[in-house]
Amino acid sequence: MQTKEMRLRRIQHLAHDIMDEMNARKEKRQFDTLIIDNLARAIGDLSDPLGDYSLDYIEEKVENAHFLLFKNKKKIQFHS
Repeated sequence: MQTKEMRLRRIQHLAHDIMDEMNARKEKRQFDTLIIDNLARAIGDLSDPLGDYSLDYIEEKVENAHFLLFKNKKKIQFHS
């Protein structure tokens, strides 16, 4: 099982992959709004002023966004 710090680092890496890829593309794809929605939900949960966030929820949303963009499940299967 991964530690909280390792999970957060992995989420950060996936988010950077997503930002880099979306910034490199010239035209938007139809499902870009789904990618942005997943990221916005993850950030919304993470920025809870009470600090009461669900790491599982954040991982799920960032993984969903990453999968939508890269269509490669093998890239996102890290935790168990």
